[in-house]
Amino acid sequence: MQRELKMSLDKKRCGWVKLSEPIYVAYHDEEWGEPLHDERALFELFSLETQSAGLSWLTVLKKREGYRSAFDNFDLAKVASYVDSDVERIIQSADVIKYKAKIEAIITNAKAFEQIQKEFGSIDNYFWSKVGNRPILNDVSDYKTAPTTSKLSDEITKDLKKRGFKFVGSVTIYAFMQACGMMDDHENECFCKNKK
Repeated sequence: MQRELKMSLDKKRCGWVKLSEPIYVAYHDEEWGEPLHDERALFELFSLETQSAGLSWLTVLKKREGYRSAFDNFDLAKVASYVDSDVERIIQSADVIKYKAKIEAIITNAKAFEQIQKEFGSIDNYFWSKVGNRPILNDVSDYKTAPTTSKLSDEITKDLKKRGFKFVGSVTIYAFMQACGMMDDHENECFCKNKK
């Protein structure tokens, strides 16, 4: 087990990965940048990205299980039907960020996603059609110099805001696109680069 972990840590990764945090290493190696098409998982990831505004992603990642428990495992129909008492129940939960407006945003966004599903057939169709259903492979030599927004993230943000989405900005949307694999922004030397 120790040898396996050491071998795993010897791999070249993106510079933002905190090797001292196994949850961060696993997230980078197994999830970040992997093309994601599952409706529930896309809703979860989008929701968690909105929670990270002003916080580190690691803080949110450590609370992911708490969010799954509080939000019925991100069942879109259930979350869209939440009422004020659900907001109060979630705020009382020990394992979520206790910011009422952010919690309410997940519910508001769930309702807006239901409309997107009606119009586009799925959340997946809505987002992935923006990149021609293929990840955009970016040249990233160092994550510190990589962009945090793009023309596309600006356009998606503008459209989502028109649709009533909350806690969405171009930085949040760009981070979501990176996380769900619409953008491959792994550093060029990272072992995860272009492995799709």
